[in-house]
Amino acid sequence: MQIDKLRGREVDQLFKAILSLRDLEECYRFFDDLCTVNEIQSLAQRLEVARMLREGYTYHKIETETGASTATISRVKRCLNYGNDAYAMALDRIKEETKQPSEEAHNA
Repeated sequence: MQIDKLRGREVDQLFKAILSLRDLEECYRFFDDLCTVNEIQSLAQRLEVARMLREGYTYHKIETETGASTATISRVKRCLNYGNDAYAMALDRIKEETKQPSEEAHNA
């Protein structure tokens, strides 16, 4: 793993801080203080590229919809194919979270 080179107290502290956030509003506030707007947009763009790749969109469609370069799309695709399955894990969890409220309403 590439991240192994970064393991240590400072990175642990960063990840623990992120894990301590309780809701979207706290995330917005924390990342607004931590990152530039461009850094946040880049992270969000990569996640959207991963979602679109998993759903079978073409590079052209992804590039048009997200503004991501083909280099970024290729990098995300490489992570999807040969990485730690973290994009899939996160996207699956997000998908489950968005399903649950509608399922609960349906079952009520």
